[in-house]
Amino acid sequence: MRQTLTTLEQYFYINKLIIHALDMALYQASVIIDDQEYWVVDNNDNLLKTHSIVEMQKRCRKLNTQQQVLRHQSPYDEMIGTPIRQGDNTLEVPLRDNGYY
Repeated sequence: MRQTLTTLEQYFYINKLIIHALDMALYQASVIIDDQEYWVVDNNDNLLKTHSIVEMQKRCRKLNTQQQVLRHQSPYDEMIGTPIRQGDNTLEVPLRDNGYY
């Protein structure tokens, strides 16, 4: 599901802001509200994308989030041809918005 950034700014409480690390310098965002995950989109329904974590934090600074994390899922196993794992290889690192923008 998707929610626009301007709509999310109206929410009183957002459980978690997840900044997804897709590539060396490409990030997208999603939020969790009441155990539902929503992709953050702009007013043109395009996924919100930035080239740095700080830039994403700046764009999402008006969101009332309880927690921020950086999430990375590695495609390394697929790239080297190893068998598909039964478990998930997702890495989540807690973030804090220090206002460096």
